[in-house]
Amino acid sequence: MTTRKPSAHSAATLRDEAMKHEQHHTEWARLARSGLAKKGQSQAGRESGQLLDPGSAAGAVPSAPVESALVSVYVHLDFQDKTWPLTLSRTLTLPAALASASPGTLTGLSLTTECDVNLEGHIECSCLSGYQWNASVCSRHRPCQALHSDRPCGCLVFSQPEPGYCQLLPPVPGNLSLNSPLQRPGHTLNLSLLISHEATNLNWFLRHPGSPRPVLLQPGTQVSLTSSRGRAALSISNMSHHWAGEYMSCFEAQGFKWSLYQVVRVPLEVTDVARLPDQLSISCATSPGFQLSCCIPRTNLAYTAAWSPGEDGKASSLNTSGSQCLVLAVQHCPATDTTYTCDLQSQGLTPLSVPVSVTIIRDGDITCLEDSSGVAWNVTKAGHVAQAPCPVNKSGVVKRPCGPDGVWGPIHSSCTDERLLALLARAKLLQAGQGKPDEEVPQILRELSGQAAVASSPSDLLTLLSTMKCLAKVAAKARIQLERRALENLLTTTDKVLDMDTSSLWTQKPWVGSTFLLAVETLARSLCPQDHPFTFSLPNVQLQTRLLGPASPADYKISFSTRPPLQAQIPRHALASLRHSGPKVSITSLVLQKLDHLLPSNYGQGLGDSLYTTPGLVLVISIMADGQTFHQGEVIMDFGHTKGTPHCVFWDHNLFQGNGGWSREGCQAQAASASLTTQCICQHLTAFSILMSPHTIPENPTLALLSQLGLGTSILALLVCLGVYRLVWRVVVRNKVAYFRHTALLNVVLCLLAADTCFLGATLLPPGSRSPLCLIATFLCHFFYLATFFWMLAQALLLAHQLLFVFQQLSKHRVLPLMVLLGYLCPLGFAGVTLGLYLPRGQYLREGECWLDGKGGALYTFVGPVLAIVGINGLVLAMAVLKLLRPSLSEGPPAEKHQALLGVIKALLILTPIFGLTWGLGLATLSEEVSTVPHYIFTILNTFQGVFILLFGCLMDKKVQEALRKRFCRTQLPNSTVSLATNESYILECSKGGSKAASYEERMT
Repeated sequence: MTTRKPSAHSAATLRDEAMKHEQHHTEWARLARSGLAKKGQSQAGRESGQLLDPGSAAGAVPSAPVESALVSVYVHLDFQDKTWPLTLSRTLTLPAALASASPGTLTGLSLTTECDVNLEGHIECSCLSGYQWNASVCSRHRPCQALHSDRPCGCLVFSQPEPGYCQLLPPVPGNLSLNSPLQRPGHTLNLSLLISHEATNLNWFLRHPGSPRPVLLQPGTQVSLTSSRGRAALSISNMSHHWAGEYMSCFEAQGFKWSLYQVVRVPLEVTDVARLPDQLSISCATSPGFQLSCCIPRTNLAYTAAWSPGEDGKASSLNTSGSQCLVLAVQHCPATDTTYTCDLQSQGLTPLSVPVSVTIIRDGDITCLEDSSGVAWNVTKAGHVAQAPCPVNKSGVVKRPCGPDGVWGPIHSSCTDERLLALLARAKLLQAGQGKPDEEVPQILRELSGQAAVASSPSDLLTLLSTMKCLAKVAAKARIQLERRALENLLTTTDKVLDMDTSSLWTQKPWVGSTFLLAVETLARSLCPQDHPFTFSLPNVQLQTRLLGPASPADYKISFSTRPPLQAQIPRHALASLRHSGPKVSITSLVLQKLDHLLPSNYGQGLGDSLYTTPGLVLVISIMADGQTFHQGEVIMDFGHTKGTPHCVFWDHNLFQGNGGWSREGCQAQAASASLTTQCICQHLTAFSILMSPHTIPENPTLALLSQLGLGTSILALLVCLGVYRLVWRVVVRNKVAYFRHTALLNVVLCLLAADTCFLGATLLPPGSRSPLCLIATFLCHFFYLATFFWMLAQALLLAHQLLFVFQQLSKHRVLPLMVLLGYLCPLGFAGVTLGLYLPRGQYLREGECWLDGKGGALYTFVGPVLAIVGINGLVLAMAVLKLLRPSLSEGPPAEKHQALLGVIKALLILTPIFGLTWGLGLATLSEEVSTVPHYIFTILNTFQGVFILLFGCLMDKKVQEALRKRFCRTQLPNSTVSLATNESYILECSKGGSKAASYEERMT
């Protein structure tokens, strides 16, 4: 329905002769008379403000006879008081001006507009039924009452008379339909508007039950709007009782404002019904009576509630501002366990039944005795949970379990301040699509600042922070700009939160700290451009903003009065591209303190090898240009004098599955040129801080060079070993045992060669999680090094079998598949699980290196199996040494003892590198306080492992030497030539002794 503007003048005026006093009341009338008119002129004066000429408006005399027609004329009538109904009941004569224009007869009179003078001296003109002010008049005058944009312009206030009047409404130019007036919870509501004329200013509104003010609907997490020529649609997903009410589609068409309505009802679910308690155990001896209650939120559906059984109780209703409750007071304890049911019924809907089980405590039952900790706890049966109501102005329940042994458990309270819950509900609905963000966000921030002082429990604080999270998401999506007052409210709330004791909350919900920081970051950079520059300071919060213009200094510098003082600078070259973005480039610098007990101690790649002092001070720098946030840009920060080793970090909200964590990526520390402090240089803009580590392992270039030299030498030695095996393979694998041993050693060579090559090549790759080559190199190193050790384990197990079961034959078809399974499938499983488990958390790659990170546990999936294999191989080596020493040192002559000792030394030289026992020295390097000597020893022994395998595992093997001599010398050397027997052969020979040793040696080799 639409409106058009009134007129204070008229060409035709009807006055009663008795009403010639001061004008007090004006009526616009539409007179219909029959007379002569030009063909096609059916109504005169339909346009707003059109003045009717007495000589031509409705009765111009034609030059030729024309047919008779019905014409309409708008006039205004002035009355001294409100006796106009009686006046109009008299006989009215046509004004002389009209009567003389052409013959005609007055056939009807319809009132259109009624005007009164209010107490302020203004004119209030309202339209009568069937008439409205047009849209153009509505846009220039205020309504008579506090109307909203969803209502038609039925009454306007004029400071002085103006030409115009209410006009006759045409037929409604649209139709509003919906898929169903009764929407089931969780379903999707679809409203469709079909318009027959061109429409503008289309808006959707929802008026909640019992609320006089409708809410504007905008796109959100649940609301979606679509429009096309002649059609508009509103869709709301996941319907609940929060979306029940009267939906309105308001638009302008044909010069009028129209509002079409549809009422939607949403039935309640069982989860919408609040029970207190939801279960109860009671002792009839101590508590003969009890009270049950069920509450439902207010809705536009009429529900009737009843308790059953209710014979022994008295039911009463209790209504609050947002809910309706039915309370059952049971005066006599039931004889047996009983289930009470709160039955809710609404016409045409399936009844809701909400049960409450009441358990009777009998003699001999284990119970928790009465207690007054916090609240009064009645006697409760073991295995049940006692419940108590929350204090006044708080919603929720207090619960305390009674253990199976009759001992009270800890108290769990979900009591939350109702005002904070109301603000959270508003913020969630705003995020879903109800309301205007530019109006609601500042209003909620103002109320939140006042309510922050009442947050006295973890649930209160969680509700407050959840509200800030919703507001930040709404502000970011709608790109709203906050005024100074709204930003002050935000920072005041933030300061109060930082002063609270929240250790228990962050322990239970580690994501809350990161969410809080992100919400403050997002809202703090939303200041209106006209409010810059802006400075605000509180004990825990400091903010400085500035607009960047052509006349701004070359470098952006800022300092904060923290302890120690904090300084930041953005160089000229980082700002060069922003100076041409227009006058609306703003830089916001925010300092937050006392964050050490709020943010979890999560450390990303490269930060997991040390213990850090979690920073309590965080610097947030944001740059906004034309509503866009810039994340790239160099920033230099000076955090003052520090103790220990500083690590420049920023808070990455995406680490640890959204819980957030500290990261070093894109940041580095360097000594300040003008002072003894440490500067942090980062290549992006976000929340920065500095981590302090009490210990550090300095980078040793000599150690790094030694590692590269050792790896290169080992790679060459392993290639030589492969070449030797290529020449002598058929000679050295003539029996099954020798085949198993050399097959295992060959796979050790292949895996170690691949691992050393990948590890050496990884030093040439760009480190970081964003480098796929670094990620691939780390995975391959992890796999091949583990495969090396698992093949070493296979060798050790073969030797142990020969020592314990000398005469038992091994089947090649059984042993070889088991060796392959152990040597490749097991390390592949470890490497694959590590990649899938730690890569999504950001704990797979070490910062600055292409190797496993040690903080989250990825490195221990390598260290653990390696140390276990080294331990097993060490036991096998000890077993072999005992076999060598036992028969000779106790009984033999000195020559045999000397020969046995030489055999032990030879076995140690041969088996130690082959079994990878030198990696056990890695335990000595894990401590950060150890000197560099163990690091040198570990590096030398393990990077040159390929050389040791070539010497002791390949070239010093008797059969390999004979095969090489036959191939190159073509002559057989005398049997007296001294050669070092194979490790297993020599050990077995000494363990058996006597004349049979040679035959076993032949069998082993």
